[in-house]
Amino acid sequence: MQPVQAPFPATRHRRTRASAALRALTQENMLSPADFIWPVFVRDGENVLEEIPSMPGVHRRSVDKVVEAAREAASLGIPAICLFPYTAPSLKTKDCAEAWNPENLSNRATRAIKEAVPELAVMTDVALDPYNIDGQDGFVRESDGYVVNDETVEALVKQALSQAAAGADIIGPSDMMDGRIGAIRAALEAEGHRNVSLLSYSAKYASAFYGPFRDAVGASGALKGDKTTYQMNPANSDEALRLVARDLQEGADMVMVKPGMPYLDICRRVKDAFGAPTYAYQVSGEYAMLAGAARNGWLDGDRVMMESLMAFKRAGCDGVLTYFAPAAARLLNG
Repeated sequence: MQPVQAPFPATRHRRTRASAALRALTQENMLSPADFIWPVFVRDGENVLEEIPSMPGVHRRSVDKVVEAAREAASLGIPAICLFPYTAPSLKTKDCAEAWNPENLSNRATRAIKEAVPELAVMTDVALDPYNIDGQDGFVRESDGYVVNDETVEALVKQALSQAAAGADIIGPSDMMDGRIGAIRAALEAEGHRNVSLLSYSAKYASAFYGPFRDAVGASGALKGDKTTYQMNPANSDEALRLVARDLQEGADMVMVKPGMPYLDICRRVKDAFGAPTYAYQVSGEYAMLAGAARNGWLDGDRVMMESLMAFKRAGCDGVLTYFAPAAARLLNG
């Protein structure tokens, strides 16, 4: 119920906007560098820093450069970095075995970060698309192109265990297969990884906003078919709540809505319904629109960056995965 307000002029809402001091005193939501998880792309090589054309200001980094990024994140007060590998085409196969190779890019980067910056949390991605010659998050059935569920879950468990053994603090299953959270949680417990957190991509939509990300990880052009049989229909909202409920019941510690800005209504519904730690991913397409417009002088880059990030807090998110993390943290730190 809204409080009864005295009529104008006894009530003038502009009074509390009259100065910076009053605006600060009455601000309802706050941003801090501690709200951010910084997604970083890792590739093979040494001393490599290559900009991704469709994501202005975002780079693929060799492991040594990822460690530099980790040190930067820690110095800015960003609590976590999330790794996404750019896998060489020669390592992409039907069986996706590189996904659980102890020496794959993600695992090598995880170990390097934990050795150099042990206080920084490392988040990893569980899905087969970086390693799959078919470009899908799961195994593709040859007869009809359908992405199979249960066989994929078995592979995801092996991938998650490999990442936990490398030192990952947070594992992020982004595949959207049914039952994978329960299977991964049971395997982590059985192998003694009791303190590894699961941040489940519980409500991940079959979105067109992921295009630049596929460029970043080298998956553009590799995808056979689409992902609509396992990622969510953008028209659905109630389904997201059912998926979040299931993942929490199966052992997720935190839940994710992806993409972010077009799905702020889902973020609010999830937070209100469950009260669980709730995150959103400000995905590559969202970033590219804002960063590209700012680079062309069409938008004030700093202002739209901060406004977009505040929207996640206003929608109930506890934090956000965002490529803006270091730039936003520098502004917030003054």
